[in-house]
Amino acid sequence: MTTNSATLAGGCFWCTEAAFKELDGVEEVTSGYAGGHVEDPTYEEVCSGDTGHAEVVQIEYDPDVLSFEDVLKVFFTVHDPTQLNRQGPDVGTQYRSAVFAHDDDQRATVERFVEELEAEGAYDEDDIVTEIELLDTFYEAEEHHQDYYEKNPNDQYCSIQAEPKVQKVREKFGEKATQ
Repeated sequence: MTTNSATLAGGCFWCTEAAFKELDGVEEVTSGYAGGHVEDPTYEEVCSGDTGHAEVVQIEYDPDVLSFEDVLKVFFTVHDPTQLNRQGPDVGTQYRSAVFAHDDDQRATVERFVEELEAEGAYDEDDIVTEIELLDTFYEAEEHHQDYYEKNPNDQYCSIQAEPKVQKVREKFGEKATQ
């Protein structure tokens, strides 16, 4: 089976990872870092806001089951792309909204998608501030950040922040959600 990749920053990677793991066609979701200037950063370095990296998830998905546009629909539903350098209680450039395109075609698709959202007024009067750039390097986060929501179901942060995103995927994308 051939898979495609998407690398997305929508706030805390624990929450974004949990949401995408709900979808049929998603083969793997890996939490990590992208968009910065420090080689192989640690979580603590990224959290300082000094590395320029965003917390991201890299999604491997089956394009016969889930299209890139489907991935974008979910992404722009489970986070607020109008918040600059924050998502909920998480503040800083490491929590920015961004799509790190894997090639020029993917970048053009994201640009068109955002233009369509803006044209239809999807976020009322608020502008979408999602950065769109080509992926340079993806750094995988430390092992204890992988599958965090699954491994820590009683974590208060996950209950408050990740669980609503998971529920939103189940409610709005039920036909594409795993059962």
